[in-house]
Amino acid sequence: MHRRTASSRRALVAASVVVVLGLPGCAGGGPPSVDPDPDKPFVLEGVSKLTEIAQLTGPDAMNDTASFSVAGTDLGSMVNVGDKTFFFFGDTFGERDPESIGGQGGFWRSNVAAWTTDDDPTDGIDFEGWVEDDIGLAGALIEGDHDANGAGGEVTKIPTCGFAIGETIYVSYMSVKFWGEPGAWDANRSALIVSRDDGRTWSPVDGVEWPGDSNFIQFATAQVTEGGEDWIYFWSIPSGRFGGVQLMRVRATEAAVEDPSAYSYFAGLDGDAPQWSDEMRDAETIVDGTIGELSVMWSTYLERWIMTYSDAGSAYIREGITPWGPWGEAIELVPGSEYPGLYSPYLNPRYVTEDGRRIHFTLSLWDPYNVFWFSADLERAD
Repeated sequence: MHRRTASSRRALVAASVVVVLGLPGCAGGGPPSVDPDPDKPFVLEGVSKLTEIAQLTGPDAMNDTASFSVAGTDLGSMVNVGDKTFFFFGDTFGERDPESIGGQGGFWRSNVAAWTTDDDPTDGIDFEGWVEDDIGLAGALIEGDHDANGAGGEVTKIPTCGFAIGETIYVSYMSVKFWGEPGAWDANRSALIVSRDDGRTWSPVDGVEWPGDSNFIQFATAQVTEGGEDWIYFWSIPSGRFGGVQLMRVRATEAAVEDPSAYSYFAGLDGDAPQWSDEMRDAETIVDGTIGELSVMWSTYLERWIMTYSDAGSAYIREGITPWGPWGEAIELVPGSEYPGLYSPYLNPRYVTEDGRRIHFTLSLWDPYNVFWFSADLERAD
């Protein structure tokens, strides 16, 4: 049922050191229409045929990432822009001891990105290029300050998700202030950066940010159509891996995305009708639990929303009847007992096969601190 590489069969990592550098994922694709009917039945009964297909980054990977000075990295959330898919990675190290575990090493960049036009996920993903620095290595989209942990400044800027409006690409990041106990960290804020030249250069989106103690630090996004308009929905969690999910939205235009007053927050239901508030304090939690590194997309196979995430142990999947719920019970997607130190299972609606039944996703492993490519089948009730 599982095919595992030698590097993923290293000595087991204790569950207490699962993750320090994790974040939620995201996906793009054609916008589904929002159906607010909450009374449809749940149809996801389970998952099967979990398969580790390939290692995407680092030594022994199917891609030559060493040529771009990527020896260790994590995350790998995805954004589709035309026929390209961008993969956004977190803290990245160009030099690492072969026995290193977790985020450590030399030539540290807070975030990097690769791109591909490979649309066949069945044998892994071939990277065709990277966002490069002046000498042709993988360069930071926006560099963190790299202050000392606990100094009260900014340790790093971690990309948490992205989305595209036409050919304009937005990436959210969290400014990390302090890495604490495993699965716990503090943020200064979350914010957006933008590229208008196919990912070659990036700049901050002025004024669009959320406070570090809010529930809007790590995002998963999807574009939807609702009421005849296109929107970007953001499923959001706080810093770390111990909070629930809240929801916000903004119209899918560059002007709206770059206007901090254009965002609204899911504030509960009036009957079956969602209520939206301009005030972040009115946001209601739509999924309770220990939610980390989440990713959300519309499943054409289930005709339901699906959410993946990790909880400092295993990776899970849930189905949602509407974007705000109800959300079903968590189903184990990848067992932590088989893949210790796993985190950030990220989906992309471009990477499904078997008429949508088979999902393909990135998954990070703390040892060897690199990104892998998996697939699994969704089991749907008749």
